Amino acid sequence: MKGRAHTRWIVGAAIGAVCVVAAVCAVLIGTGQLCITSAARPQDRYGDDIPAYASMSDCDGDGIDDQTDILQNALAYVQMRPRYKSAYYAGGYPDDGFGVCTDVVAFALLGAGYDLQRLVDEDIAAAPDAYGIDVPDPAIDFRRARNLAVFFERNAQVLTTDAADIEAWQGGDVVVYDGHVGIVSDRRNAYGVPYLIHHASPFQLAYEEDRLESYGTIIGHYRMGA
Repeated sequence: MKGRAHTRWIVGAAIGAVCVVAAVCAVLIGTGQLCITSAARPQDRYGDDIPAYASMSDCDGDGIDDQTDILQNALAYVQMRPRYKSAYYAGGYPDDGFGVCTDVVAFALLGAGYDLQRLVDEDIAAAPDAYGIDVPDPAIDFRRARNLAVFFERNAQVLTTDAADIEAWQGGDVVVYDGHVGIVSDRRNAYGVPYLIHHASPFQLAYEEDRLESYGTIIGHYRMGA
């Protein structure tokens, strides 16, 4: 009888511990604080040198070419360790430390001189049928992945979606999946495929991951500037 009682006590304690962990996780998920444990960058594991692409344009005139500027600003944004939460902001850009996948791209481009909020709104006005939007909302339209897919297809250099063509992928490029977007890293895995700088969910363990090929089907690969 003592053995059975002891077993029941262990089982009860284990169930209680699981419930506590589940409750804590629920709170953390609700606040967007569960996922990222570090903003440290992964090591570049590719042995061969692939020259980094530098664009000829410098949209904000800061002396840094757009390609490099976009990459640097994407990295600067995730270094602030934004927490994951999908919310509406009247001003457009999140200002409270939260964000989603589109904000990685929006802040990366904003720091390089490209205001996606204004650019997407202007493009929707110029071609509403391309976006399928009846009532535009500048505060949120540029933070929807499907709208960014249309915008980049219309306004950026359209590049290969074949991740095996490793030299065609450069740090600072934009990659689009079904319902998700990110920025291509300048660091690569052992096969030469770049890492992905993105913000996918509250369960994500790092902002820069070896997920370019594995996240999902790539539907768009773009480059801003000339």
